[in-house]
Amino acid sequence: MTQATGSAGTIRRAVGAVAAALAATTLLGGCGPKTEPAAAPPASPTATPKEALLDAVPDGTEGAFRFTGKDASSTLTGRIDADAKAFEMNTVMAPDSDGITMKMSFLVIEDKIWMKAKFSGHPGLPKFPNKWMALDKSKLTDADGVPSFDGADQGNAGPLIEAATSVEEQGPGKYVGFIDVTSGEAAKALEDGEAAALGEAGKHVPFTALVGPDEHLASLVLEIPAAGKHKAYQYVVTYADYGSTPKITEPTGTAATKAPAAAYEMLNS
Repeated sequence: MTQATGSAGTIRRAVGAVAAALAATTLLGGCGPKTEPAAAPPASPTATPKEALLDAVPDGTEGAFRFTGKDASSTLTGRIDADAKAFEMNTVMAPDSDGITMKMSFLVIEDKIWMKAKFSGHPGLPKFPNKWMALDKSKLTDADGVPSFDGADQGNAGPLIEAATSVEEQGPGKYVGFIDVTSGEAAKALEDGEAAALGEAGKHVPFTALVGPDEHLASLVLEIPAAGKHKAYQYVVTYADYGSTPKITEPTGTAATKAPAAAYEMLNS
């Protein structure tokens, strides 16, 4: 997902940079930091549906939980542990026209970061150890190009719901409405330039959201319409297993190693 208002955006940029570097070397052809949405007042019998939905967005008090995210060109999975200021994020790029597959993972704990990377489909692709490779940010030409922890709401559900022009509760925990994704923080959740390309259609994007019995957000789905060269697609965020997900700890022993020079060459290309 692009999610330029959060760390999910930086993983997309890192993956994109790696893909471009591979194309060049093998001859094969979040914006600024995210600001957590202001806390909505506690849900009450007089709270509006929008206020109740915003109150369900994770704010870091729920314990560790899992997430998935999907947009037109990428799918992310991982864990978030706000207490440790940590998250794990994984993505897979499907085989391209040359049959190349790329898997990348990032693990962030406070100001420390590790990476895993695996490529297949061509003998000239770089090979890395199947371990968490500790990165030294001072060796990166763009340290902001790798993820950093910036809040529990990695799917940017809060900024998107804040931009809702109408919200209706259709049943217990089920919400529907419309979101204006053409400006502000909501626009930054989409791919670069996509919000502007949507034009008037982007001001009335339908969404559905589910809130679980625990009163935490379970899913948010936007039906992004086709625009220009972009096909219609679903922007999907899911959060699950609040409080029951294993907490995130630093990889140690044989599970970790220092990143080799090739990893920095790849990220700095």
